[in-house]
Amino acid sequence: MKLNLKRIARKPGYTIGKLYIDGLYFCDTIEDTDRGLRQVMPLTEIKRIKVQDRTAIPTGEYKMTVNVSPSKKRLLPRLLDVPGFEGILIHRGNTENDSSGCIIVGENKVVGKVINSTGYELKLVELLKNAKDITIEVE
Repeated sequence: MKLNLKRIARKPGYTIGKLYIDGLYFCDTIEDTDRGLRQVMPLTEIKRIKVQDRTAIPTGEYKMTVNVSPSKKRLLPRLLDVPGFEGILIHRGNTENDSSGCIIVGENKVVGKVINSTGYELKLVELLKNAKDITIEVE
């Protein structure tokens, strides 16, 4: 299964995107500030640019799994081997303050927020929980 996150609005405090699954639009997203990080950058450069809990993950392609998050205590999609980041999940929330590098799903019908997030998280987990070879490309 192939996910694609297209970042469409890079604002000073947050980033809005559109999430696609196997080429079909699924929902909107909100992340922390996109600071221009790329997966191919040296780790030292990523760490130099990154602002802890306030930076969107580097663009690139990542393998994913679905497992129980120790912090959230529920089944969630997890991105693997994100350089300079640990514990990157796709989950519910409303603003970049709910992110800490994670991808928040929902509907971007309010400036600087996503709404109806819980339903999208539940649908996403249901779609992915039995899938094999899940990847996400972040653009």
